Amino acid sequence: MEVKKQILEKVCAAFIKDAVLEEFENIPNGHINVTDRVKVNGRNYILQRINTNIFRDPVGLIGNISSVTEFLREKIIAAGGDPDRETLSLVKTLDGKYTYEDESGLYRMYLFITDATCYNKAEKAGMFGESAKAFGRFQNLLAEFDAKTLSETIKDFHNTPVRFANFEKALAENKAGRKDECAKEIEFYLSKKDYCPTITSRLADGRLPTRVTHNDTKLNNVMIDDATGSGICVIDLDTVMPGSMLYDFGDSIRFGASSAAEDEKDLDKVYCVPALYEEYVSGFLSEMKSSITDEEVKLLHDGAIMMTLECGMRFLTDYLEGDTYFRTHYAGQNLDRTRTQMKLVQDMEARRDEFEAIIKKYI
Repeated sequence: MEVKKQILEKVCAAFIKDAVLEEFENIPNGHINVTDRVKVNGRNYILQRINTNIFRDPVGLIGNISSVTEFLREKIIAAGGDPDRETLSLVKTLDGKYTYEDESGLYRMYLFITDATCYNKAEKAGMFGESAKAFGRFQNLLAEFDAKTLSETIKDFHNTPVRFANFEKALAENKAGRKDECAKEIEFYLSKKDYCPTITSRLADGRLPTRVTHNDTKLNNVMIDDATGSGICVIDLDTVMPGSMLYDFGDSIRFGASSAAEDEKDLDKVYCVPALYEEYVSGFLSEMKSSITDEEVKLLHDGAIMMTLECGMRFLTDYLEGDTYFRTHYAGQNLDRTRTQMKLVQDMEARRDEFEAIIKKYI
């Protein structure tokens, strides 16, 4: 503990003049960077050691975050909001940089957002909808930002045809000798080859606008105001990249509107919950109405299907390769994950009219 304190004292001194570290605590949320709350000279900050094994272009990473948050600050100030609470605020080092590096690692610092909490699951009614409003507001505020100026921090992250090609390669190589165990699942995903370019082809030819996408739109990446219960700030911008807003909407539905855990073995328990779907659509579109395009509206439900399809395909690819990417806690977990995503896709396809009617209700 004393060694860590000495490291943090040195790092904080690079960001804050005459820094006195009064207290610190580790924040365990997140699996990539090391995050601590530090109290320095009477004020709280978030200090993160960036995992450069995962993020191999830290210059591009911090460039994305700084340009997006600076743009957001200007928009929030113009609207009469509080930029210190409504967007992440990077703290520069004393020599004017956004990062500090020494023998212990590469660090960045943010202002601590006071009187707000992030939750791993919706503990109160309406919390999922509040996350939808926050992500919709994030998209809307950044509607005029030139997303093509951003670096691609994780190449082809939501390039579904590339994910399909990876799946085909894993199937052909069959490294773990497992393909005979999942013939039904393989057949299902192979049948979706022509569907995979639905979003990417429209991004390429301009039918869909290239936007700033968050790419990790889970509830725990929204700060919820302790007093009002409102979603006030989107956090964890490491995966901010150019893409389609359909990715962000779709992944929220995939994860947040499912009736069951991601590795549920009883597939009869797995379906897309209409009430949760509607809660998210209502919140998201309440913030996006002024900037969403007709083509995006038309493909909104396809965003949910596509992100669920892609995720399941990635689980199956990893299963065929011997579970080398996703962490597993028991044998066959990736195959269980594959099957839940497959069931969700089938459910969202079968009830397309029902879900698209929900979208039309709020657009």
